[in-house]
Amino acid sequence: MLLLFIPIGITVHLAEKIGKILDNNVPINEVLVYFLNFTIYFANLLFPLFLFLSVIWFTSKLANNTEIVAFLSSGVSFSRFLRPYIYGAIIASILALVLGLYLAPIASKGFNEFDYKYFKTGRSDVENSNVFRQINEKELIYVSSYDPKSKQGTNFILEHFEDNVMTHKITADIIRYSDEDTLYTLTNYTKRTIADIPDKLEIETKKDTLFAFDAEDLTPVIYIAEILSYSELIKFIEKEELRGSSNVGRYQLVLYRKWSLPVSVFILTIIAVAVSSIKRRGGMGINLAVGICIAMVFIFFDKIFGVMAEQSDFPAVIAAWFPNVIFGIIALFLLRNAKR
Repeated sequence: MLLLFIPIGITVHLAEKIGKILDNNVPINEVLVYFLNFTIYFANLLFPLFLFLSVIWFTSKLANNTEIVAFLSSGVSFSRFLRPYIYGAIIASILALVLGLYLAPIASKGFNEFDYKYFKTGRSDVENSNVFRQINEKELIYVSSYDPKSKQGTNFILEHFEDNVMTHKITADIIRYSDEDTLYTLTNYTKRTIADIPDKLEIETKKDTLFAFDAEDLTPVIYIAEILSYSELIKFIEKEELRGSSNVGRYQLVLYRKWSLPVSVFILTIIAVAVSSIKRRGGMGINLAVGICIAMVFIFFDKIFGVMAEQSDFPAVIAAWFPNVIFGIIALFLLRNAKR
């Protein structure tokens, strides 16, 4: 089913984007690599759904041909009939895990970078307004806006604390990072040292200095979590939690879904067998209709809880695993009825 639908998706996407590809004179080799990444990226997203529908399709054919009745009538138990599906679901879950941990991040990086380079020109791919971060245990920074291309920010503030007491504060109208000498240039620089009485002020029109943060760390790209490997993502989330990032829930959701997706594959396989192993008067169409409805409800739950985790303080671990818990219970209920 993936081999059938992915080419259709590529054709539709190419028809939609061909104008921008030609306008930007994109090299053919970049286009080919982009659509390879497109294939892996969407195969990872659609893998559970298409596995679910394919299991319904061929199990319904068995049921319509009364082959399942023949199996069970010959003395084969339903548990024995289910065993190959269990083995297949385990193998598919392992494939989904490998795809999510290793191949999907690489494909996602190429897909998103190409997308923003040629298709979303003029749009920002970073959270670049009113950036407030804790860069370590003692320092907080703020910029009202930041341009990742020029690596320049406005209204920069750095506050340094010792034992929860501010010791000095640095402000500047403009902060610019230089790749050549790895220095930050501050325009209209002011440093206020609070330890002395009266406060000590240091004012310079322009000052070059070093800071304990990187320019890229100031405003990570929106899709950064999708392109990191599992170990890199864990370290990245720890840094973002320390810095007080508002996107931690989004990053954690990506992390937990790397493990919840393979479990979804297993649960949806069991549901597909339970739904389609019974011969119905409407034939395969009824089974497919029921299966599609269940799949849509699953996607609905997944999206709703995902948005809650991204936009609020709702725990990401619950958002990633709650649909699996609910549909795991449904799978057991349907499987129990199917055995009867």
